[in-house]
Amino acid sequence: MADPEIRKPLSAIRRLAIGGSQRPPRSQVRAIGGRRIIADGLDRGLWKDFYHNAMVASWPRFFAALAAAFVSLNLFFALIYSFGHAPIANAHEGSFADLFFFSVETTATVGYGDMYPQTLYGHIVATSENFVGLSLLAVMGGLVFSRFSRPRAQLMFARNPVLAPHDGVPTLTFRIANERSSFITEATAKLWMLGPAQSAEGRRFIAFQPMRLSKNENPMLALSWTLFHPIDADSPLYGMSETELVASEMNFVLSINGLDETSSQTVHARETFAAQDVRHGHEFVDIFSIDESGLRHIDYARLHDTRPIAPTAPAESFRDIKTLS
Repeated sequence: MADPEIRKPLSAIRRLAIGGSQRPPRSQVRAIGGRRIIADGLDRGLWKDFYHNAMVASWPRFFAALAAAFVSLNLFFALIYSFGHAPIANAHEGSFADLFFFSVETTATVGYGDMYPQTLYGHIVATSENFVGLSLLAVMGGLVFSRFSRPRAQLMFARNPVLAPHDGVPTLTFRIANERSSFITEATAKLWMLGPAQSAEGRRFIAFQPMRLSKNENPMLALSWTLFHPIDADSPLYGMSETELVASEMNFVLSINGLDETSSQTVHARETFAAQDVRHGHEFVDIFSIDESGLRHIDYARLHDTRPIAPTAPAESFRDIKTLS
């Protein structure tokens, strides 16, 4: 067995060789249901999860990174060319710009013909650059295609779920709208409650619990869709007062899946709501209207609007979920 004093530097060399670092892992801020959670102890460098980082970066940052990589690569090879003695024909002596632009032509496989390798050294470097350039272009093209071809549903979720009686039962209601003119066929919705739980041994953990949605399937999602979760004996909200719900750490995760008829791809959408987002004793404002000519309009700007329900029962009966149940 190696001596401990020898193993320490060997371990450090191995960490450096595989891209490790002596610096402590960075913290990461995550938002779940309106709450900010600090994730510590993660080593999320650029190259550790390169594909994911490339897919989630904004378009300006993505293209800026590609441009920076392209320029840096050509600057590097221009420097390598400069070490040789007149490796490129028709390049002005001592002109780094000529070497840089020849590198660009080589990487992009343009080959205008006015400059070309004329020495063995130039041919070796150009051959190496061709291989690296083709690989880089393949990676760049693949990433751009992946970002453009990702199936995404363009759905709007009303910011605040509402809780009010529906068909005589206290009901948690969500509303969504399809922003595209294309249909989403065979759309399905699933609702989950995410919140703290405790085992019989007294250990705390985060638990997922499904919440039943009435009419959770839509054969043709074209405009809007209202989803209802009745708070009955099977609901995780049964017997919970409004005060307890607001003070809880619950989150509601609503996910939508369906087939986009335009792209013929399965699309997904998800939104998370905190318990504090729920508006008690409210209903959604109608977003449909009919004009004088009989045409029906949908106002997406009012998707998030709610209003207090009409007092069809004593006000105190709307304050307590337990009483409603």
